[in-house]
Amino acid sequence: MSSHRRYSQFLLVILVLSAVAAENATEVDKKNPCKNKDTCQECIQTAKCIWCKVPNFAEDRCFQSDSNTTCTLTEHPVRNITKVIKRPLTSGGKRRKLLEDREIIQLTPQYVKLELRPNDVEIIKMKYARALDYPVDLYYLMDLSESMKDDRDTLSALGDTLAETMRNLTSDFRLGFGSFTDKVIMPFTDNISNQNSYLSTNRKKSMCQNNDCLSYRNIMPLSTDTFQFSSKVKNSKITGNYDSPEGGLEAMMQAIVCRKEIGWREKARRLLVFSTDANFHTAGDGKLAGLIQPNDGKCHLDKEGNYTHAEQLDYPSIGQVIHTVKENSINVIFAVTDKVLNTYKNLSEHIEGSSYANLAGKSSNVVKLIGEQYQQISSSIEMRDNATGDVKITYYSACRSGGPKVPTSKCDGLHVGDAVEFKIFIRLTSCPKNPRDWRQIIQIYPVGINESLIIDLKMLCGCECDAEVITKSQYCSSQGSLVCGVCQCEDKFVGAQCQCSNTDMQESNDSSHNCHDNTTMIDCSGRGMCSCGQCQCDKRSNEEEVISGKYCQCDNFSCERHEQRLCSGPGHGKCECGQCVCNEGWQGKACECEVSTDKCRKKGDDKLCSGKGKCECGACKCQTTAQGRYSGQYCETCPTCSSLCSKLKDCVQCQMYKMGKFKEANVCAANCTKVKTTPVDKVLEKSELVLGEKNCEIYDDDNCKFAFTFKENNGIYEVQAQKERECRAKVAMFKILISVAGSILFIGLATLLLWKLITTIQDNREFQRFEKEQMRAQWNSDGNPLYKQATSTFKNPTYST
Repeated sequence: MSSHRRYSQFLLVILVLSAVAAENATEVDKKNPCKNKDTCQECIQTAKCIWCKVPNFAEDRCFQSDSNTTCTLTEHPVRNITKVIKRPLTSGGKRRKLLEDREIIQLTPQYVKLELRPNDVEIIKMKYARALDYPVDLYYLMDLSESMKDDRDTLSALGDTLAETMRNLTSDFRLGFGSFTDKVIMPFTDNISNQNSYLSTNRKKSMCQNNDCLSYRNIMPLSTDTFQFSSKVKNSKITGNYDSPEGGLEAMMQAIVCRKEIGWREKARRLLVFSTDANFHTAGDGKLAGLIQPNDGKCHLDKEGNYTHAEQLDYPSIGQVIHTVKENSINVIFAVTDKVLNTYKNLSEHIEGSSYANLAGKSSNVVKLIGEQYQQISSSIEMRDNATGDVKITYYSACRSGGPKVPTSKCDGLHVGDAVEFKIFIRLTSCPKNPRDWRQIIQIYPVGINESLIIDLKMLCGCECDAEVITKSQYCSSQGSLVCGVCQCEDKFVGAQCQCSNTDMQESNDSSHNCHDNTTMIDCSGRGMCSCGQCQCDKRSNEEEVISGKYCQCDNFSCERHEQRLCSGPGHGKCECGQCVCNEGWQGKACECEVSTDKCRKKGDDKLCSGKGKCECGACKCQTTAQGRYSGQYCETCPTCSSLCSKLKDCVQCQMYKMGKFKEANVCAANCTKVKTTPVDKVLEKSELVLGEKNCEIYDDDNCKFAFTFKENNGIYEVQAQKERECRAKVAMFKILISVAGSILFIGLATLLLWKLITTIQDNREFQRFEKEQMRAQWNSDGNPLYKQATSTFKNPTYST
């Protein structure tokens, strides 16, 4: 029993020492994030860490940049901009006569070659200036079904005006025109000849006649000869189809991807005006006609500009159109009628750089509509990028205000010559697992403009010494390779210099003192095996859970959890050596709290939690004051503060109306030193009160209501009271009772008299009727009036004498 007890005490001592060691190691790791990094790659992927690649280095190879070290050869990649292409912006002041001799530049710089370490931030300043006479390509894509005939005629009449208006906006302008209806295949469209004269006129309008129907036709490619636009529109043929939706998305796809056939220029603002009064077909609708091959998103126009694959390919999906518009930097303007405006409004919200407007039939001013939309598009700049999840890009700009820069990627209200500067913060949040992804090309571009800033990013996630491998190195006992100062042993060999074999170490524990630090006697923290003076940490059944560190003291699975998620999930932080390392914008033991306090600040109020609480973990913790307990999302309400109304009642009465408990001047002044009352014609409603103000309505002894609002300012209650009280008119109860009783008595007597009059009249009528019937009665006094003789006598008038 005594040996068993001693053994238990020994185990208890070991456990206590282990706990103390783990706690001390944790405290050290908090102060030094470079500790316990076993490879060069793991070291430099930690911010501000340097790797020593000198062989036989006794100290920790991974150390902080400000540490005192004896290492003479280090691996320390530093963020750097190695190349910048910065062509000057085009001046916006004067027009040039030879447009073809110039290239307009609105964005600078155009190229930056950048080397960036994980968790490092590089700031790049980018300028955008709206240039004068920036080239514009406007392609008008119109629905030419029967219902759009009036709009076609309107556009034809205003064609010259449209061209002239756009020339006033920019002298480098080209105009084109295309039309669409629907696929010429049942059940969408029926192609018959005029020979079927027995068909009704309405039926013929819904059919294509003389093989004139086409799903899409490029009638006029983009051209500077804009004067032929009106005639092209006027001579375009109206056709029809069966169903209500049209093949608009299919036509839009062709008008965008057929860049050479349409004539889209590389350096120009590209406008596609899409005009229709109907809905659109999407991917899958073509199966009704047996078209099962998906739309390939490629150009299929013949020499005459006609779409050739309408009866072979399905309609494109909305996702395809969104991607194509973005890829080709097209500004789409949906000029549609009122009945489908909401449909295209929803579509516009998903298409980058698009807008919508109402096309109101014959009265519509197409020129004005396009001009206004162009001005709206060209006066706004919005920056976008195609960065992956490993790179975070944030935009800051003051636009044209001249004030401090705020987080925004969009500026409005720009005029020709206005320059806007964006500060672009590029942060490498983590290294991709695949080394092939350590080199990325990021494009930062303004929406709808074919210019961009190319960021050639090299992620400093690996070490140059990884490529300097010395195989069969003598330092590694010729039983391993020397990489970045560390031996990578061959199979069956272990040790700092590969000097031991696995079989030898199973028989000897001579080097076990290298497997634990001075704070504990437990080898490898109890989570590994000491082999040849080095810890071989245990493997977990879950491959994502890893035990690491020189003494197996670290892991990536025992960190704090929030809502059963390790470090609140990958979006918030990651677990390193038992501690959560939070991503930018998060804090807390489990990275569960946002650093930002925006959620604790009510819109329009610069105070956190309305000045009545503290912001903790992105939420307001309201305080309790002598006036009451505050609550609400921003501590803006105080349900228990309503008692202040009754406390201020007497002071408001004496200061405002010279009445109440403190009506005497000296008493009022003595008891109401902290109340300042100001008369107003009418107090504000509850909906009109600002933050901190309270509304009160109280009845006095005269049953009159007086209203006032108050707010506290440095211990003084500032009161605004209504000048006039609202008193109810006094009610004469005795008169009311007399009136009610008299009315009831009068109504009762009147009812009795009326009943008596009606019954008297009715009795008189009955008596008179009885007398009349008695006078008409004739009685035979000689016999029984009820007796009838058994025989009847008849006389022949012919034999009468």
